[in-house]
Amino acid sequence: MNARQTSVVIADRLRERILDGSYGPGEQLSEAHLAEQLGVSRGPVREALQRLAQEGLLISHRNRGVFVVELTPGDVAEIYAAREAIELAAAKAVHEGNPALRHTAVIRLARIISTMPDLITANDWKGLAKQDLKFHTALVESAGNSRLVRIYSTLAAESRICMVHLEKAYHRPEALVEEHQHLVDLLESGPW
Repeated sequence: MNARQTSVVIADRLRERILDGSYGPGEQLSEAHLAEQLGVSRGPVREALQRLAQEGLLISHRNRGVFVVELTPGDVAEIYAAREAIELAAAKAVHEGNPALRHTAVIRLARIISTMPDLITANDWKGLAKQDLKFHTALVESAGNSRLVRIYSTLAAESRICMVHLEKAYHRPEALVEEHQHLVDLLESGPW
């Protein structure tokens, strides 16, 4: 495996650790320590950390190091406002687009929704958060607009950090499924 591939694997591994809470908000990540821990040289670790900083998961402070981002309530509000704008544009494109592609999108989204009740029953909030993000990503991808997808993918990583609070946002978890189903029903109804 070359250094570039190694840095991608390292970035994936570190991303998951950030998103599952293994590395908490504000925690410093040491390039040297990570390289030793992962049994690799510092170069691929440095590249991985830079990639995660570009994704908004890490922040680099000159002469201090690299830290896991700490999202403020304002950051979270901005992330969700941006997601809402992108998802609305995507939903409109799907809704007003080719009926066959709309039907394909509806089936894809309905399949994702169908997994949610079991996750709620199992009290698997991490799994539910993944399915929630998978649903919204699928919606944006279904619009067939590569620029929306690219912009959304940047927000998706930051959104996953917010997802750890999903349980607190829904006092009645079934409401999450109902909201998603309502959106699919609107898409299925044809042009507005």
